Amino acid sequence: MKIKSMMIAMLAICMGVFFTSCKDDKNDEPTNNYTAYQKAVNETVKSQKKNSKVILLVAFGSTWEQAYDAFDGTVEAYKQKFPGYDVFLSFSSAICINRAAAGENVDPRNFYAPPFWLTAFAQNGVKYSEIVVQSLQVIPGEEYTRVINYIKDFANNANGDIDDNYLANVTLKLGVPLLQDADADVNKVAEELNKLYKTQAAEGVVAFMGHGNPDSYDTYKANIRYTQLEEALQTYSKNYFVGTVDMMNNFKTNVYDRMVAAGFTSGKVYCHPLMSIDGDHGHNDMAGDDDDNWDGVKFTPNDEGEVEDTSWKMYFFHLGYECNNSTMIEKGLLELPTIRQIWMNHTSDAIAGEPLDYYHSKNPE
Repeated sequence: MKIKSMMIAMLAICMGVFFTSCKDDKNDEPTNNYTAYQKAVNETVKSQKKNSKVILLVAFGSTWEQAYDAFDGTVEAYKQKFPGYDVFLSFSSAICINRAAAGENVDPRNFYAPPFWLTAFAQNGVKYSEIVVQSLQVIPGEEYTRVINYIKDFANNANGDIDDNYLANVTLKLGVPLLQDADADVNKVAEELNKLYKTQAAEGVVAFMGHGNPDSYDTYKANIRYTQLEEALQTYSKNYFVGTVDMMNNFKTNVYDRMVAAGFTSGKVYCHPLMSIDGDHGHNDMAGDDDDNWDGVKFTPNDEGEVEDTSWKMYFFHLGYECNNSTMIEKGLLELPTIRQIWMNHTSDAIAGEPLDYYHSKNPE
């Protein structure tokens, strides 16, 4: 259920992305994937360039058709909202990039990491005057840090393959994650989620499932945003709860404990992914049929207090709640126009603001 060795796996696959050999169709000579991928992105950008400015949306990625539809819809919404900008989408996860190319769950589709896009934006014949990178992360945590570092490496010409004069003059801007600000963003997201789900909250518990970072990867202590969001939502209804799949002391078991303490020992439990898309976590960790941990009488938590090998749906079902396929709200946040608009507002703020000071970045306080 949880992937303890994600960082190791990602590093291993990244090495494969950049250095695995393949054949060039024209001369049948070996080339490396890095060169082939850069060429593909360069050609895409050159063929689709219409404006002098560009927005790069950076998502972690997925291999689910519903997620792809959400990403495609987001790109189209951005094109409508920002007609003076070209818009492209990037995956930051090497695992998702490789699995998407292999056609896991869906038809094969090519996505590429942000460095390929940034380099393509600086190539001769393109050279955008303004580059806006918009993080599609929910919290300003580990994955957002990677987005910042992509921009830093680009601005500092880490590979030495970009015109220094161009880098000295290009305008770089960064749109922050959904829950960047502890007050304005958290309260706005809570307000919009309540507008969408107050009917369900009047009928039972609405439990949002975020991702979260393990303690060792909780960059900027961003996990606190989930707690803050639950508190903000509960100003509208005490029936709202926010848990995660990977934040210590905020697993589904902890959500259950808070529910019981608040007097919710039976009734409906609606579950909703608190992630940009409804992908693997939403389909499996939240709404899947996995209940291998249930022995017919009880669950056995692991050392961290989480019940592994059991989805949120089956966990609450076995604990006596009305929690089943009909109470699964399987929508990612990018599928909710009013929530997606908050990301777009961050993009507008970035465009209207000062160029990015990439030495100090837009780190949360």
